[in-house]
Amino acid sequence: MIQWYPGHMAKAMRRIGEALALVDVVVEAIDARVPRSGANPMLDRALGRKRRIVALTRSDLADPATTRAWLDALRKRGITAIAVDAHEQRSVARIATLLAANAERGTTRAMVVGIPNSGKSSIVNGLLRRAAAKTENRAGITRRTQWFRLSPHVEVMDTPGVLPPKIASTTSQWKLAAVGAVPSERYDPEHVARSLSLWAAHHGAGIPPPEAFAAERGFVRRGGKVDEHNAAQSYLRAFEAGKFGRITLEKPDDAEAT
Repeated sequence: MIQWYPGHMAKAMRRIGEALALVDVVVEAIDARVPRSGANPMLDRALGRKRRIVALTRSDLADPATTRAWLDALRKRGITAIAVDAHEQRSVARIATLLAANAERGTTRAMVVGIPNSGKSSIVNGLLRRAAAKTENRAGITRRTQWFRLSPHVEVMDTPGVLPPKIASTTSQWKLAAVGAVPSERYDPEHVARSLSLWAAHHGAGIPPPEAFAAERGFVRRGGKVDEHNAAQSYLRAFEAGKFGRITLEKPDDAEAT
């Protein structure tokens, strides 16, 4: 079982609920590689009918055709959705344009939400064009809410990443671990690497088996024994960094994560 819901997440969820009355629009950051598993149902319920922009982050690591299919599916539900590569300023600028659309009627306040390591703070930094919000490629970096002024008429709040208290689907559990939404100490890397490899074999994704990866990268101890633990960690880091290509683990018509 892969679960992670520390105390700061419960506090963050309460803070988000309290701040919703102060904001006009919510930007929900969802990793484009896991658009279904990466959407927190608690946030979905809390946001209710609040105006929302879904930003499919890390689009540079996801399969482009599948990202387009997800954008179409979200838009058919009446949700404003865009693909975002936080390293590409023009990509992030599209969010700023959407936020500024309501600024004529006064100050627009936006809140950026999502699960851990979904790219929230990178979006904030991209909007501000400076490293104001702390970012690292691991879960749990942002621990408190922060307000930033994007322009004279637009304010943005960065929030901590929040997972549901229980990740019900075992499939979602390993997928969230694979994209870095869960700290590495909270799961067995060998289990997640095997799960990813089995998924890739079933879907023809072209990801090598962990055994072949370990042999190629030299994860062999004295006597020919494979260092499976460290090999699995390196295997997952390679996937998360896009070394195996642009891969999306979920499609809009794929019910395996439910």
